[in-house]
Amino acid sequence: MLTTLRIVIYRDLLLALRRRSDAMNALLFFVIVVSLFPLGVGPEPNLLRTIAPGVLWVAALLASMLALGKMFAADHADGTLEQMLLTPAPLSIVVMGKVLAHWLVTGLPLVALAPVLALQFDLPREAFGVLVGSLLLGTPVLSLIGAIGAALTLGVRGSGVLTALLVLPLYVPVLILGAGAVDATAAGMGGAGHMLLLGALLVFAAVFAPWPIAAALRIAVE
Repeated sequence: MLTTLRIVIYRDLLLALRRRSDAMNALLFFVIVVSLFPLGVGPEPNLLRTIAPGVLWVAALLASMLALGKMFAADHADGTLEQMLLTPAPLSIVVMGKVLAHWLVTGLPLVALAPVLALQFDLPREAFGVLVGSLLLGTPVLSLIGAIGAALTLGVRGSGVLTALLVLPLYVPVLILGAGAVDATAAGMGGAGHMLLLGALLVFAAVFAPWPIAAALRIAVE
């Protein structure tokens, strides 16, 4: 199973390397959205510090959604998904490999870039580590939840809008906890509780999300 997981991750990363535009679109979207807010609201430091956690997290959430529609669509279109269903390895392992590859391509660059963009908002120094940590815990949850929506709408016309409608309500707890951790740290109250809850959400999603994703993919292929 570990070999299958490694092969799926390597394959998807190789394909993403050949289609760099998909990952770059999400990254550029993140940069543009975050950078527009300081220009729009003005150079007031207190206001920028107040809105920074929400802006960074909402932008990361929306950017991670841009590539959801292509997580399974290409494999479904060329018949690769059917071959994956026939492999002796559990489909949930294949699903985890694809979700991990999606996060490495779209989520991890957002985490790396977030502290640089946060400089525009004059966040306190101690909040930078919490921002990175919350995104490291939260963005994989976004990928796992998003994969459920992408699998459920696979092959459906207008799947992008349907995926957004399905996953956005499920993203709300992650958004609240992630932005709340940074906000609480910036206010001097500490964000340990928020981070622990984010970690619990990540464990819960990693354990239970692959099963509905695999079931939805089987239905889409049939």
